[in-house]
Amino acid sequence: MASSIALQSGDTASAAAPRYATTEAAWVKWLLITLALGFLTLFLFVPLAAVFVEAFRNGIDAYLMSFTDPAALAAIKLTLLVAAIAVPLNLVFGLAASWAIAKFEFKGKHLLITLIDLPFAVSPVIAGLIYVLLYGARGWLGPWLDAHGIEIIFAVPGIVLATVFVTFPFVARELIPLMQAQGSEHEQAALTLGANGWQTFYRVTLPNVKWALLYGVILCNARAMGEFGAVSVVSGHIRGVTTTMPLHVEILYNEYNFVAAFAVASLLALLALLTLVLKSLVEWRSRAALHDPIKPIAPEEHPS
Repeated sequence: MASSIALQSGDTASAAAPRYATTEAAWVKWLLITLALGFLTLFLFVPLAAVFVEAFRNGIDAYLMSFTDPAALAAIKLTLLVAAIAVPLNLVFGLAASWAIAKFEFKGKHLLITLIDLPFAVSPVIAGLIYVLLYGARGWLGPWLDAHGIEIIFAVPGIVLATVFVTFPFVARELIPLMQAQGSEHEQAALTLGANGWQTFYRVTLPNVKWALLYGVILCNARAMGEFGAVSVVSGHIRGVTTTMPLHVEILYNEYNFVAAFAVASLLALLALLTLVLKSLVEWRSRAALHDPIKPIAPEEHPS
């Protein structure tokens, strides 16, 4: 326990160490700041503002009417449903994978890390085509699935599978570096004091990684709701049935229904902004927790 407190104290001390700015000339600093703000304005702020301007071009009534369309409501519900399934699955996978990689040594460990990063390297369209090859009507498992009345491609299960594939690195990639940096001293101390595996996880490991876990969940949820490529391939674009919000925006835009398209797009933009706010809050709370003074453990808080 003493070594655990010393380790935490060392982390706090290193985090509290002063940071010194570089000594470049003032014009270099302002040039870099101007370039950064210019790029943000040109490629982020202006397009984001354009989405809301176009969405409200015909007034608030036309904007609200866009969400009364049954197809739009179905797209919103499907997006929320897919995220509600994919994010918890990735949460469980991320915890299990990061625990295994950070706490144990085993053959194939580096291969597992590489496979976790695979969705970052593979195009989402290719991922969708892989699922079509596996579960499509003419795919490897298609005839068997069809014979048993199981629909995956051009149905909700295919959309969920594609979304899970695209988003599963986010939680694991946030947890693995943190767990590796923390080591296993805290868990070993808890086990030595008589805690079982569940108590060690719930009262030692989980509190240590809760902010990184929440950060990964936020990013995973944002990507799940905004995924287009893989979902577009496996959904079949069945309006009101297998179209998520990004797909519905594409359909409306192709039909020259620009107000409705930008209205739904504005909802996605609002979700993205909400994600940024939550992300900033988590980062702020994580830094605040890192600088909190070490509190003594009361007898009733003992893991055993």
